Amino acid sequence: MGLEFGLKDIIDILLVTFLMYQTFLLLKGTNAVNIFFGIIAFVICWFIISFVLKMELLGAIFDKIMSVGVIALIVIFQNEIRRFFSLVGSKQNWRFIKWVYRKSGIMPELENFAIMQLVLACRNMSRNKCGALIVIEKNATLSDFFTTGEVVKANINSRLIENLFFKNSPLHDGAMIISDKKIMAVGCILPVSQNQNISKRLGLRHRAALGVTERTDATAIVVSEETGRISIAQNGRLTVDVSAEQLERLLSKEHFEN
Repeated sequence: MGLEFGLKDIIDILLVTFLMYQTFLLLKGTNAVNIFFGIIAFVICWFIISFVLKMELLGAIFDKIMSVGVIALIVIFQNEIRRFFSLVGSKQNWRFIKWVYRKSGIMPELENFAIMQLVLACRNMSRNKCGALIVIEKNATLSDFFTTGEVVKANINSRLIENLFFKNSPLHDGAMIISDKKIMAVGCILPVSQNQNISKRLGLRHRAALGVTERTDATAIVVSEETGRISIAQNGRLTVDVSAEQLERLLSKEHFEN
């Protein structure tokens, strides 16, 4: 009896391809991407040995490895799995409400003001070489990090941001978290990236910015205390030496127009 290949099989292949591509995008830019390619190579070898060449002994060994592979994957990709489920349960369902507000003309003026205040603060801190770390929540909630600092829930204001990151401020070493167009918490502790490819010249703020963007879809802005340069981290990737104009465009696109 010949193999039957129908519409359901095509959909099945397309779905698997889509899931693998999305997994690759989730891991891209991190050390886990090399492990991902290694797993793909192992699965291809297992399929060829067990189903094409039908090598029973070697196939049995591969089968045993595959049977415990799920547990190994959970251990290896625990951060990525947490990020995935965080995105699945994110605030995507709120977007219709935001769209209604935009059409009614309520939100754009407020959003533009928040962007300008944030960019102005970063530009002034850059000129004064005042170190800062600001994290902007997108879809994945950052509420777990609120409790590591001081909850303030204040409007976005450039002078407030600059005062909080002033060198003599007791909260200047931690991260500021912005959520729902508000400064929700300051002095927060973030997970530090373990990526070995990060330049040795970058400090703890940059590593913390990468760490939180590796685990969530947030955007992190860093102002270097040594050079005054502005950097921005997204999806576990860091862009160094960003101008105020570039920062404004990125924030408008990624956070205040979603």
